[in-house]
Amino acid sequence: GRCRLLCKPSALAQHLVRSLGRSAALRGGRWLWPRWPRLQMLRQLLQPPEPEPAVARELLQLPDTGLVALDWLVGPRGARSGSGGGCPSSVLLLIPNAAGKVTGGLLQLGQRALERGFIPVIFNRRGHNGCPLTTPRLQPFGDPGDLREAVTYLRCRHPAASLLAVSEGSGSGLLLAYLGESGSSSRLAAAACISPIFRGRDWFEAGMPWLYEWPLLLHLKRGLSRYAGSLADAVDVHRLLGSRSLRELEEALFCQTKSRPTNWETYWERNEPLRDADEAAVPVLCLCSADDPVRGPPARSLPLELFRSSPYFFLLLTPHGGHCGFPQRGPGRCWGHEAVLEYFRAMAEFLRAEERRKGLPRPR
Repeated sequence: GRCRLLCKPSALAQHLVRSLGRSAALRGGRWLWPRWPRLQMLRQLLQPPEPEPAVARELLQLPDTGLVALDWLVGPRGARSGSGGGCPSSVLLLIPNAAGKVTGGLLQLGQRALERGFIPVIFNRRGHNGCPLTTPRLQPFGDPGDLREAVTYLRCRHPAASLLAVSEGSGSGLLLAYLGESGSSSRLAAAACISPIFRGRDWFEAGMPWLYEWPLLLHLKRGLSRYAGSLADAVDVHRLLGSRSLRELEEALFCQTKSRPTNWETYWERNEPLRDADEAAVPVLCLCSADDPVRGPPARSLPLELFRSSPYFFLLLTPHGGHCGFPQRGPGRCWGHEAVLEYFRAMAEFLRAEERRKGLPRPR
């Protein structure tokens, strides 16, 4: 179609161009109103999947006794997908946006992955999506510590499976930070970001369309209000619940704390998603739309030089698609999901070919 793949020339890049070029996901079947990105965004936020998949929740205790929740999407018989420890299928880790909202689009992606033999599991941060908050601490925007513990657990649980990760919207800040900090020790075979936020500080300071910001702000406040008593010793709860923007809420949670207050600038030195991007050693596909009303104008919000210089970052840029929308007619209703799954298939194909070419044994 009219998509462009921006990346540093390499054998992997050539393979992705061929594979994505043959994919039906990038040809035709678009929605009737491609130039209305805010309408696409509203549809993506509000429309539930049909039918909504069943999940089996597992709570993972962290070293500081905090909890994160792993929601395994299960098959039609109600059995946990890939429950056998030695199952060779790929585990697909789904990371919601920074507000912890599991959108219908993310669940639809999980359903498509389940139908194609993946083992999809949703990562829920501390206190998000019904996950109990057992410590007066939440996860900052770009702190990958809890995600690292979850990846380690998934690797131990499915040692023979390839581990993949895909994030949605502002949740990409967490995945990108993890890939940069972990480097070649990330334990992931490949990753993808759908409508990622690359520059966290600029994004919070610029603000977003109220159509997107207010629902997320209310969603966060409703979840945090459940733990007002637990958080009272750590933050100013009155200021937190009275926040009128996502930036005010972020500052109340992580900068204006009672024990270790810090300033806005120092906070972002530790939490910018791309602070260690040069250390990333896992192929990452970033699916972006030029008319994304949440991320902002491409000239200001897309790190084009990173895609030109790093052999691991690939930008699939489309003129229309909104924020995590990429709508199409018919089954699936989001061609972006099909493009991401095709990317993972092409990556697995390329890695198998490289192993055969070099005569390397299969990883055990």
